[in-house]
Amino acid sequence: MQESNTNSHIRQNADDEISLKELLLKIQHTWRYLLGKWYILAIAVIIGAVLGLCYSLFTKTKYTATTTFVLEEDKGSSGMGSMAGLASMIGVNLGGMEGAGLFSGDNIMEFLKSKRMIYRTLFTPVTVGGKQQLMADWYADIYGYREKWSEIDTLKDFQFIPNKLGDYKQDAILSSFHKEIIKDLLTIEKPDKKLNILSLSIETLDERFSQQFSEALLANASNFYIQTKTKKAEENLTVLTHQVDSVRRELNEAISGVAMATEANPNANTAFSTLRVPSQRRQVDVTANSAILTELVKQQELAKITLRNNKPLIQVLDRPYLPLEKSRVGKMKGMFIGGFLVAFLTTLYLLAKRILQSIMAE
Repeated sequence: MQESNTNSHIRQNADDEISLKELLLKIQHTWRYLLGKWYILAIAVIIGAVLGLCYSLFTKTKYTATTTFVLEEDKGSSGMGSMAGLASMIGVNLGGMEGAGLFSGDNIMEFLKSKRMIYRTLFTPVTVGGKQQLMADWYADIYGYREKWSEIDTLKDFQFIPNKLGDYKQDAILSSFHKEIIKDLLTIEKPDKKLNILSLSIETLDERFSQQFSEALLANASNFYIQTKTKKAEENLTVLTHQVDSVRRELNEAISGVAMATEANPNANTAFSTLRVPSQRRQVDVTANSAILTELVKQQELAKITLRNNKPLIQVLDRPYLPLEKSRVGKMKGMFIGGFLVAFLTTLYLLAKRILQSIMAE
């Protein structure tokens, strides 16, 4: 029984050696076959290198502007909570204490890609070559849209007009710009999921456009937040400011009335109490208006604190400074990559052809 197992083990080793030997022979034959086709591979390398060189020469340089920023989320604090409670007791709605809402979590990433924000950014006025124009016009010039439109009668003299709603041509062009920007040019991500730091990158063919578009997009997002999130707080502050000014005028008039009533009867006879009535009435007005003004000023200061706590939404950490990062395939790199890829594909083709011929010959 032991001798049988030994013989079986010897045969298995012999089979393994034969299989390994056959594998090495096949590799050797394949290598010789490829060496025999060296001229084909050489031509493939030359063709690939030429294609890579052409690609590097005709590919335009792209410039990437990267901005990192922190999204502040107002989650409230014990101090502000007590202030809100005090304000509610005196009838003041501070507003803006319910959190970031639209701007919480990953919502800001989609918000920055929305049509509202991209359109606002494209309608941002900029100075290019000493001439002021909209960023949408600048974008159209950079990517050659003006030349294409010059050949179309309906778009030959097209001009972007801000806040022009319902214009079919303008809406269609802006929609195509928006799709192109968010698909190919704009990237918004969180480098680290555990942190609240976000990164905004825009890659275009113009260095200054990349820089200004990145900054304008963040500025528009921050302004939109301030306009919407603090709207109620600003309305409260406006009303309170108007009331404070009105009561202060009434108080000043009442103080002047007390003085005038006193001057009218400087040495009033104590036996005639009616002579002191005008002065006493104005004194009541002074006391009442003083109390009202004190309360309104408290409310006004609370409203100012609330408004300050809603600004700003975005804190920029790193701005895109010139010169920006360039992305372009160099000549040598293009020739190397092109030659390698074409040679690799040619090698696969030759091997597949050899395998097919061997199969058909059996």
